Amino acid sequence: MKITIHSIATETFVPMLRSLSNILDKGAEHARSNNSDPAALVNARLAPDMYTLAQQVRLACNHAKDATARVTGKEPPQFEDSEQTLEELKARIAKTIGYVDSVRAAAFEGAEDRKITIPIPENDMEFEMNGLQFLRDWALPHFYFHVVTAYDILRHNGVDIGKRDYLSHVGGYIRQRNSPA
Repeated sequence: MKITIHSIATETFVPMLRSLSNILDKGAEHARSNNSDPAALVNARLAPDMYTLAQQVRLACNHAKDATARVTGKEPPQFEDSEQTLEELKARIAKTIGYVDSVRAAAFEGAEDRKITIPIPENDMEFEMNGLQFLRDWALPHFYFHVVTAYDILRHNGVDIGKRDYLSHVGGYIRQRNSPA
């Protein structure tokens, strides 16, 4: 199988976003079973200077949709950052998955060499890289950071989740070992 920018992006973003949606379900169940306010989870953060769960989910979604758009030479779709509930965050994830899935493989042709620039408004500078560098060194690390931080916030707040929840999509690779003859 040939490795393509399309497969790296789509086959990373979509399964991890589905895992993120599933751990939000576990967060909702945790709140219900403990008679606690789910909004406390939505607004929870790991440290005072870190973003809330809601913002971590939004940023994970933004990195997925923005990277998909940028490497295909398109403008990223704009989503309103107004989610206040776990259900609204799940809807944001679903909308992001829908967008990423809607971009056909052909749109990624030449993406590895496509020039990507990201302005740094504070000092009139910009990042400049090709599509492969952008995906490898910018988009995927940021995406994973925000997904794992959302996971960590839920885990820190007592939600019963583990690595199997975070990496739920790898279960498809589990096979029975061949017994030695």
